Amino acid sequence: MQLTKGFEQAACIIALLATQNRQIPISSQVIHDRVNGSQSYLQKLLRKLVIAGLITSTSGNNGGFSLAKDPKNITLLEIVEATEGEIKTYPDLGFIDLVFRDFRPLSQEATHVINEAFHQADLRWGQYLQTKTVYQIIVDTFGSTKIPLIDWNDPQNEAKIVLPEIQKLRVQK
Repeated sequence: MQLTKGFEQAACIIALLATQNRQIPISSQVIHDRVNGSQSYLQKLLRKLVIAGLITSTSGNNGGFSLAKDPKNITLLEIVEATEGEIKTYPDLGFIDLVFRDFRPLSQEATHVINEAFHQADLRWGQYLQTKTVYQIIVDTFGSTKIPLIDWNDPQNEAKIVLPEIQKLRVQK
């Protein structure tokens, strides 16, 4: 199984929002410019994240998107399920019953056994992703428990200004 680009884009959006002051939403235009995806696709993706309760949307001149909850409480599993749906790696298209149709009920038992094996694997993968939070990913990336807040709406916030601040945090660790 391979996650779609929507997951990676959603994870980036969540990371942007996790490093943004929650009192200042990030405009959809800034998100579009940073993610560089199709406007209509990003709107659908943002909508999925809103429906999943991971982000909020505020309309108006100063509107945009913000995290709906603390990054410590957003797991990778939630982002996967918001973008990809329920984890189900084995589609069970009925080929076992078709190929071994003259060996029923054995083919049906094989279908059941394989479905259960993949169901257990999906559960274990999901349980692991549930232990990984956005906060932990950011802390591991920055090497500091202090998450620097950046106003992504401000075009003056360039990497050459922000990166030295992040480096300072790593040294203080």
